[in-house]
Amino acid sequence: MGKIRIPKLGILVGLLVSVVFVGGCFPAEGTEGGDWWTWIVLLVLLFGMMYFLMIRPQRKRQKEHQQLMEELKRGDRVITAGGVYGVIETISDDSVVIKVESGATMRVARNSVAGKREK
Repeated sequence: MGKIRIPKLGILVGLLVSVVFVGGCFPAEGTEGGDWWTWIVLLVLLFGMMYFLMIRPQRKRQKEHQQLMEELKRGDRVITAGGVYGVIETISDDSVVIKVESGATMRVARNSVAGKREK
């Protein structure tokens, strides 16, 4: 649900910025030029919108994934980025051995663990 609301909010803010500020950036007929500060305000608002809609959520996801990597322990039920479900058998610095449902074990990169599953 949050993934749907962010683009709608971005479109709404973009329309608001274009209606309010872009009109002031172009000179009216019979005048010499527009105000330079409206361009600066427009650029600052666009950067701010990009930061809050793209950069900040990505950093939050990276922090959550890093915390997940630090909390992994033997016996956790996990799912990998490739969609493989399993239980952690052993953990090393750069890899994890996962036991899948058939009883087979797989060694995967530690960063490829996408999340924990509930029991």
